[in-house]
Amino acid sequence: MTPRVSVIVPVYNEGEAILRCLERMLREMLLPAEVLIVHDMPEDTTVPYVEQIARTDPRVRAVLNTYGRGPANAIRFGIDAALAPVVVVTMADGCDDPRQIDELARLVDRGVVVAAASRYMPGGQQVGGPRLKRMMSRWAGRSLYTFARVGTRDATNSFKAYDTAFVREVGIESRTGFEIGLELTAKANRLRLPVAEIPTIWLDRPLGESHFDLGRFLPGYLRWYFFAYGRRLSRERLAARAAGSRPTEPPAPRIPQDSTEYEKTA
Repeated sequence: MTPRVSVIVPVYNEGEAILRCLERMLREMLLPAEVLIVHDMPEDTTVPYVEQIARTDPRVRAVLNTYGRGPANAIRFGIDAALAPVVVVTMADGCDDPRQIDELARLVDRGVVVAAASRYMPGGQQVGGPRLKRMMSRWAGRSLYTFARVGTRDATNSFKAYDTAFVREVGIESRTGFEIGLELTAKANRLRLPVAEIPTIWLDRPLGESHFDLGRFLPGYLRWYFFAYGRRLSRERLAARAAGSRPTEPPAPRIPQDSTEYEKTA
């Protein structure tokens, strides 16, 4: 059965901590789904635990990213490998609420190209996390919502659902950090395509250590923050822009489409 939603989870040496995240996710999702755990190296400590769950749940698969290391490349690779018409990007640290994966995917089913889980709209909340990062994220989200009219108060949050065809058409130019969520929101805004949001409660990761480096990733965020304010672009011009920045890469693998194929490749 072809999934209705592909969940992309970039990982880096999460180890046993991935079990708690995956167990909650698999318990809460009701839509037919595939969960792609995208890792950068075969020896990543996350892989054995993912394979442990995959033996009993065919929705889960560990996928080796060949586009280059880092979260942006892992997310790009996962989206290229996705089978479903809707992709949801979520983190492996347990900060995102897996109960909202279905809700975000259904918004895309209804016609939006980006559905954001928002910490900064009424009903949303952020609990914990570095204070400076919280302040900058909130300011960016509110200003983009008010002045650029991007359709969400939380454009920087990575927890979003996307129309897969939209992402593949406009391309992803980010290569280093977690700014893909902001990039795709900004591109949807420049195309004047619909973006929607639902409130979410984000909880600082209960286990492990965050791999977010604000100083390293800030230039990418600023690039897409200012890009969001530009005049309307055509699909052709935006796609050409992305194609011009895209290096030659190996194709993403074909992922098995049903449980029978999963069993054959296990």
